[in-house]
Amino acid sequence: MNLRRDRRRLLLLATAALAAVVLVGLVLVLGPGRADRGPTALDLSGDLDVHDPALVAGAGEEPWFVLSTGDHTRGDGSIQVRRSQDSGRTWADAGFVWDEANRPAWTDDAVPGVENFWAPEVYEHDGTFYLYYSASTFGSNRSAIGLYTATTLDPEAPDAGWVDQGEVISSEPGRDDWNAIDPGIVEDADGTPWMAFGSFWGGIQMIELAWPEGMPADPAAEPVTIASRGAPPNAIEAPYLVERDGWYYLFVSKDSCCRGTDSTYNAVVGRSREVTGPYVDAEGRSMLEDGGTPLLETQGWMVGPGGQSVSRDHLAFHYYDARDGGQFRLAIHEIDWQDGWPTVRIDAEG
Repeated sequence: MNLRRDRRRLLLLATAALAAVVLVGLVLVLGPGRADRGPTALDLSGDLDVHDPALVAGAGEEPWFVLSTGDHTRGDGSIQVRRSQDSGRTWADAGFVWDEANRPAWTDDAVPGVENFWAPEVYEHDGTFYLYYSASTFGSNRSAIGLYTATTLDPEAPDAGWVDQGEVISSEPGRDDWNAIDPGIVEDADGTPWMAFGSFWGGIQMIELAWPEGMPADPAAEPVTIASRGAPPNAIEAPYLVERDGWYYLFVSKDSCCRGTDSTYNAVVGRSREVTGPYVDAEGRSMLEDGGTPLLETQGWMVGPGGQSVSRDHLAFHYYDARDGGQFRLAIHEIDWQDGWPTVRIDAEG
């Protein structure tokens, strides 16, 4: 009998058995096929009828919030608020940013015919939440971006309440070749805030803001174009900016939203060392020339994903659910950063 050989065989068998137990445990916890897949989608439930989500992921046990495009049949078209108490898994209606008493009445003259308000952005600076939102009508660049501020997102907090700060920037047909909707905010390395915005027309624009007002640093300054497809109808919109490890990442949505299961929306990303660009994709293509590394696209029942935002390495976006007649829905996916680029895993084939 070779005791050394037998001991080695027994050790190998024990190691293999332990590995099998660990693998089974991972499958039981994560589900079949999930043990080696890494970051993936959150399993969402509750009130998910969300379009253009602005995600604010709370730290630790803090609640999460999503603010989104309003519905003209509810809340006077106000930006909608939803809250999660379990780290973004279960969502419940938390009301609206404003009611009839503090509705932004200035938009009636600035954008005649506006019925609901679109594509909000929420940015926290020095204890104040800045809510930028869009006032427009479909197919027109007679548009405006407005601003509300608050000290808390929780509508049940004692100091809850949003204050209308008025117009940030507007666009007019015949005067401007860009569209003042879809705001996205980032601070540069010096703490200076910048706002990207734009939809179709001249593409994605950028202006410098100033704290604490949250308004343009120079109201007379012309916006700088940072992304474009270069040819009509220039179907690019919904910019969102993230600073990470010395890079500025520009997320945008391309093609057509808002058509249910006929939507062709998809999201791409580029990056730059300077906040004002140039932004390029992973292959070095300029986002001024229709570049962009693919991030989201139609897969299975998840049609036309886009209208994205990012908070604490989670990507929120809406899609159109082919299982439910094309109703728009909220999705939240963990971001996996690989070689300096964001990726998400989508499995919507089942």
